Amino acid sequence: MTGLPTLVMGEALVDVLTGDQGELRPTPGGSPANVALGLARLGRPVRLATRTGDDTYGALVRDHLTRDGVLLVDGATDANPTATATVTFRQNGSARYDFALHWQLSTATTAALHGGTGYAHLHTGSLATALAPGAAQVLAAVRAARPWATVSYDPNLRPTLLDGPEVERPRVEALVDLADLVKASEEDLDWLYPDLGAARAAADWAQRGPSLVVLTRGDAGATAFWPHGSYEVPAVPVDVADTVGAGDAFMSGLLHGLLAAGLLGGDGTRDQVPGRAALRAATRSAQTPDRVPTALRLAALAAAVTCGRPGADPPTAAELRSLAEPDGRRLARNATAPPVSWEDGR
Repeated sequence: MTGLPTLVMGEALVDVLTGDQGELRPTPGGSPANVALGLARLGRPVRLATRTGDDTYGALVRDHLTRDGVLLVDGATDANPTATATVTFRQNGSARYDFALHWQLSTATTAALHGGTGYAHLHTGSLATALAPGAAQVLAAVRAARPWATVSYDPNLRPTLLDGPEVERPRVEALVDLADLVKASEEDLDWLYPDLGAARAAADWAQRGPSLVVLTRGDAGATAFWPHGSYEVPAVPVDVADTVGAGDAFMSGLLHGLLAAGLLGGDGTRDQVPGRAALRAATRSAQTPDRVPTALRLAALAAAVTCGRPGADPPTAAELRSLAEPDGRRLARNATAPPVSWEDGR
């Protein structure tokens, strides 16, 4: 739809994983940074507004992102240590995180955002939207962007760093109300709405303002909700290495597919955001929105590739294109990838 880039706002950090022999393996990560990396590997022009430290971990993160084409917004390096997340794995391969981080954008970064102009779409989520003082900066940026660009949000909640659900709910819902697209995990919504359930909560969110709310359910697949209906996409079978970054790969694949379909994105004109109008029009009835299933299948495929290898390592466009071919390689024994029309997700 437009040559303008996607802006991703949020934390970049180092996941410190423990190897089979007890050795520590520092790996670049952070949910928003992973989404930015995934978009860049799929060929999307992307900018990342974040912060890293002037230290060894910071250099590792910056090199990891820029090597694949992510452009860092000015002011991404400061004197504070680079954030870390120590990762331990449960028996099913899912990850638990213990964080050490300071989250705040520099004055140079906020100035470089130009009051919301200069990009087609803004994505944010996770700790960047939850932790003071930076969360207020992100909320202000989202509000400034809405007249110019579409907005997506992934709560990606980390309960160990948060207050209780009743305290966090208004903050999360304020961002949901500002978003065109929301992705949330079943785990997120079960924690946030313990008396409601994830599916009901996602359906309710689709009535609040977003045109599309996507609930991810791990190996049970994902469900997209819009104001008048829902659509389920199965997970792609995969031999799981671990699940680090899988939700972020799903997010980048979904964004890529919807941007390619013209269902997200602005063109630089204030108060006339073509992608917002197109997504609203597509979700106006109970009929499954045209081109949304393709984007969802692309997202599921991206997540599966990431699950099939260690760490947050999202796929490239070439890898997804290969898997979308009828004779493409398999991600799991005795299983093949679902059909994906690459013409809608190039």
